[in-house]
Amino acid sequence: MGKLTVVDSIMGSGKTTWAKKYMSMNKGIKKYVYVSPYLDEITENILMDCPFLIEPDPKYGEGSKLKHFKKLLINGDSIVTTHALFKLFDEEVIKLIKDNEYILILDEVVSVIERIEEITKYDIELLKKSNVVEVVDKKLRWLDKDYKGVFKSNYINLEYHSNHGNIYVHNESMIFWTYPIEIFTAFTETFILTYLFKGQIQKYYYDFFKIEVTYKSVKKMSDKYVLVPYNSELENRSQYKKLISIYEGIFNNNYVSDGIVKGNELSSTWIMKADKTTVERLKKNLYSYFRSKEKFGEKLWTTKKSFQNKLKGKGYTKCFIPWNKRATNNHQNCRNLAFVYNLYMNPFEKAFFEQANVQVDEELFALSNLLQWIWRSAIRKETPESINIYIPSIRMRKLLEQWLDNEKVQFKYKKSGYRNAI
Repeated sequence: MGKLTVVDSIMGSGKTTWAKKYMSMNKGIKKYVYVSPYLDEITENILMDCPFLIEPDPKYGEGSKLKHFKKLLINGDSIVTTHALFKLFDEEVIKLIKDNEYILILDEVVSVIERIEEITKYDIELLKKSNVVEVVDKKLRWLDKDYKGVFKSNYINLEYHSNHGNIYVHNESMIFWTYPIEIFTAFTETFILTYLFKGQIQKYYYDFFKIEVTYKSVKKMSDKYVLVPYNSELENRSQYKKLISIYEGIFNNNYVSDGIVKGNELSSTWIMKADKTTVERLKKNLYSYFRSKEKFGEKLWTTKKSFQNKLKGKGYTKCFIPWNKRATNNHQNCRNLAFVYNLYMNPFEKAFFEQANVQVDEELFALSNLLQWIWRSAIRKETPESINIYIPSIRMRKLLEQWLDNEKVQFKYKKSGYRNAI
């Protein structure tokens, strides 16, 4: 495998600018696959500065972007594409990348593990008893080459992915698909542009496959952006502490009984159990908070997707974006934010990694996603602007405060709870 470098620098520090300059300086010498989360980012940003990159076009691939992508690889062209197409890379793509010695630049992490909920433990047992599959070292292996049933025509071809080592069985009851590690190992070199990588699932995925990572930061020197050894002090968090005003007041604890918060409020489990009175209180808090900040500009808010309709209200309903939104500049006019979610890793994914002796940091995971979401707002402008944010979860609020103060990110519940925790 080629060298894998994570360019771990805060949002807006110049990662994309460095990448575009790096590719431009070596065009015609090295071949690149640049992968961006969104199509509009490609057309409005990447191609403007790197016109030598070619975006796959279905009209040149018999109606398929993937087919055109393969043609571009055969031609040795440098390519720009999206996360969506990257997830479709197959065995042929892996061979073409390896044969033509490409460098990967991945803008933000991708989804590298998914639980296949449609396949149950009963399905697994049935397939095993019928000698269609076996489980060896937690990997699902396909045995019956003549099988013609539904699990071969499933939206994820279980036979294909089992044969390529991408299907894992967890606790003999759950099926996980993992992104083919061979795609990353096919590139001569890989750069991942992100922030707080150690709190992200793709980091645990690399640990799972025992892939070594080198960490770098981006630093501006004169008018150039260069890679330097990782250094968190380059983030200048003190600047952002002056710009981020975190709400302190009654809205942080009036939605729980007796005004005592324990730390687990607004987690997925808590949200599922929240009664009508609690939901209405949170909704009134959101409305009142945004009303009090109207003179400061546009709004932006988020919560768990299944909770969105219960919390939406007059004046802010259409200002919602998902908590895992990344790498978009479409909300830079927003200065009044509300993050109404206490974020934890999916418990099944966490258990999957931990049972493989991969250490997971849930606090860093939560903080990483919170910061990415905050940086969709006016603070990500070239000249960062001040923002206001309402975070009713004491855990999420404390994690942000610790980060701003350059403290170790951690949160421990107090048995007595937090009375008037504001």
